[in-house]
Amino acid sequence: MKIESWNDRILNIYKTAGITSYDVVRKVKKITEFKKVGHGGTLDPFAEGVLLILIGKATKRMTEILKYSKSYEATLRLGESTPTGDNTSEVTRILEVSDFTQLDLNKVGKRFLGEIEQVPPQYSAKKINGKPAYKFARKGIKVLLTPVFVHIDELKLTFVNSHTIKIFTTCSSGTYIRVLGEDIARALGTIGHLTSLKRTRIGNYSAENSIPLDKLSEFFCSC
Repeated sequence: MKIESWNDRILNIYKTAGITSYDVVRKVKKITEFKKVGHGGTLDPFAEGVLLILIGKATKRMTEILKYSKSYEATLRLGESTPTGDNTSEVTRILEVSDFTQLDLNKVGKRFLGEIEQVPPQYSAKKINGKPAYKFARKGIKVLLTPVFVHIDELKLTFVNSHTIKIFTTCSSGTYIRVLGEDIARALGTIGHLTSLKRTRIGNYSAENSIPLDKLSEFFCSC
């Protein structure tokens, strides 16, 4: 199969942590020399997992793909918060964590099922007067972000230790897992931030069937 035959297709790529979603887009453009390449839903730089790359006419399906439900696995560190809600910024607040059990987690998890309201994080791509909110946040300017409604289809919280829990969730597009983690910590009477985040599925595209980013050149060369 020639590389040209991959034009107008959707690629399920496994993004590694530490790079942006657009870094992956640039890599696909460089390898394939296709001009029209986009992605179907941003994945935070610190996160890893499924990233759908749309090539050629497939970019017209972006609106459709952005509506697909998504599944994630995350690690939540309790008792410490950061400005970004993840481990890409320094801990700025520490709070005691009360004892809790797996039963407590089960009860808390049920409270977040269904439609919930979220306030987008200050460090996000939400536009304020045409500019991403994170540009204001980086300057120390706090902006007012409008709450949005999202849907949590499935949520499982697993006890790891007194300061760490694992989050497994399937949710609607537009859900901020960083915010979900902070809200879960708050429901446990403390604060928290994500130390890891993996997107395991978008619609019917799963991590198990994705192309490893470091194998991308090899994948196209074998076409």
